Amino acid sequence: MDARRVEQDVGVDLAAVARLLADGTRAAFCLALLDGRAWTAVELARHAGVAPSTATSHLNLLVAGGLLAEERHGRHRYLRLADRRVVELIESLAALAPQQPPRPRSLAASGRQRALARARLCYDHLAGSVALAVTDAMVERGLLAWGPQPALTGEGAAWLAELGITLPGGSRRPPVRACLDWTERRPHLAGAAGAALCTHALTAGWLTRVGTTRALTVTTTGRRALRDHLGLIVPA
Repeated sequence: MDARRVEQDVGVDLAAVARLLADGTRAAFCLALLDGRAWTAVELARHAGVAPSTATSHLNLLVAGGLLAEERHGRHRYLRLADRRVVELIESLAALAPQQPPRPRSLAASGRQRALARARLCYDHLAGSVALAVTDAMVERGLLAWGPQPALTGEGAAWLAELGITLPGGSRRPPVRACLDWTERRPHLAGAAGAALCTHALTAGWLTRVGTTRALTVTTTGRRALRDHLGLIVPA
């Protein structure tokens, strides 16, 4: 059967979304925006190593296709992932995609790669090997029920409350979601609980950003907190 006929019968043009992400530059933009921030077109062009005019053309397509949203402040145009559905789509595709670690061009680049693999922002929650360790520790302590339908246990809700973390009420976002980690290839904690815990860790100084990248580092305060609250030993 003709593919166009199938699309018409179903009423969903899935190929349109696939075409948007089939270009390496556009895919690089979407991956960069997983850090949860809004980037300017110039910043994204520099990140992908393309001319500003080329970046503008690609960004216009992504905005028109509903994957990105834009905001203008004066002369500056800021772009971000359109909504949480797009975030989850990019995360899922990144986890399914073949792993092709870039060959570091310098010692600094190699350090950035290791930092990203260890701890990084995945839009609004923690990812990387540290995130996996936190998730595993929460499961072992009975704070998370980690099955086909992951959930926060009563002990888990009390534990968050003891930390001063309150989950937003009336939200349609699930309290707990398993997000497949694209470097570790195992799911880590996401959802409202994952976002709230990550926000608390950043506010309390457990984690700090590494430069302007998505990478995070666990501080001395964070290592002490993870040891005291979860029994985790995170090397310096």
